[in-house]
Amino acid sequence: MNSKTIATGILRALGILLAVAIVLFFLYKIQSVIVYIAVAAVISLIGRPIVLFLRRKLKFSNTIAVVTTMVLLIGLLVGLVGMFIPLVAEQGHNLALLNIDELQTNVEDLYNQIITYFEFQNIDVEKSIKESNLLSKLDFAVIPDFLNSFISGLGSFSIGLFSVLFISFFFLKDSKLFEDGIMTFIPKGNEMRSKRSFTKIKDLLSRYFVGLIFQILILFVIYTIVLLIFGIDNAVVIAFLCALLNLVPYVGPMVSGFLMLLLSMSSNLGESFSEVILPKTTYVMIGFVIAQLVDNFFSQPFIFSKSVKSHPLEIFLIIIIAGILFGIVGMIVAVPAYTAIKVILKEFLSEYKVVNKLTKGL
Repeated sequence: MNSKTIATGILRALGILLAVAIVLFFLYKIQSVIVYIAVAAVISLIGRPIVLFLRRKLKFSNTIAVVTTMVLLIGLLVGLVGMFIPLVAEQGHNLALLNIDELQTNVEDLYNQIITYFEFQNIDVEKSIKESNLLSKLDFAVIPDFLNSFISGLGSFSIGLFSVLFISFFFLKDSKLFEDGIMTFIPKGNEMRSKRSFTKIKDLLSRYFVGLIFQILILFVIYTIVLLIFGIDNAVVIAFLCALLNLVPYVGPMVSGFLMLLLSMSSNLGESFSEVILPKTTYVMIGFVIAQLVDNFFSQPFIFSKSVKSHPLEIFLIIIIAGILFGIVGMIVAVPAYTAIKVILKEFLSEYKVVNKLTKGL
C-alpha cells in the first residue's frame, strides 16, 4: 500500500465525515419541517382506518373518503378547542369581576385551615416547607419570559397547523407517498422486503394510535363521572386535560394527578377545609387512583397486546430505557419506534433465534 492510496483513503473518509456533518446540520435547521411531517404521519395513521372503512364499506372514492376523514379530524380538533373557549371566557369574566381582597381572604383562610388541621396531626407544615428550601427554588422572574415565548409561539402555530393538515391530506390521499420517499434510500435488492415491512408497520401503528384514543376515552369517562359526582366545576374540561396527559407514560399520570388535586381543592375555595375540601378532594383522588388501576391493568395491556403485539413487561422496559436515554420525548415515541424496529428485524434478520423470540406473533 503506497502513500497515494493512504492519502486517497484519508480524503475519502474526511469527505464522508464532512457529508454526514452537512446532512446532520441540514436536518437540524429544518427540524420544524421534520416535526410537521412526523405529526402528519401520525394523523394519517389515525385516519387510515377511517379512509379504508369509507372506501371498502361505503364505496366512497379515494378522494372523497380522504376529504371526509379530514373534515372529521378537523371537526374533532375544532370541537376540542371549542370545549376550552367557554372555560377561558368564564375565567376572564371572573377575573374582570374579581374581588382581590375577598380572594386573598379566602386563600389565607384556606392556608390557615390546612396548617391548623395538620397541627392537630402533630405535623409542622411551615417548618417542613422552610427546611426543604422549596420557596427559595422558585424563580418568578422566568414567568415574563415564559409569557413572551408563549405569545411568540402563537404566531407560528397557524403556519404549523396548516402545514400539518396539508401534508396529512396528501399522506392519506396517496398512502404510498411517504413510503415511496423512504424507498428512494433503500438499496437495490431489498425493495420487496422493505415494502412488506412498511405495510406491516403502518397496520400496527394505525391500530396502536387508534387504541390510544380509546385509552384516553376510557380515562376521560371515568374522570368525568368522578368529578361530576363530587360537584367539581368544569369537570369535563379537567377530565379531558388529565386524560390527555396520560399520553406521556408514567410522568403524565403524576402530572394529571397533581392537576386534579389542585383543581379539586380550588373548586371549593372558601369552604371548610376539614369538612368540605379535604373529604371531596380525598374522594376525587380515590376515583383517580381507581381510573389509573383500570388503565394500568386493563386498558394499556389490552392495547399493547392487541395493537403492537408486545408483552406489557416488554413495553414497560422499553419505555423506561427510552426515558433514561432520551427523556420525555423518548418515552412518547418508544412504543412506535420499538414496533417499527421489531418488524424490520423480523423481515431482514429472521434467521437469528433472538429475533424470532422477540418478534413472535408479528
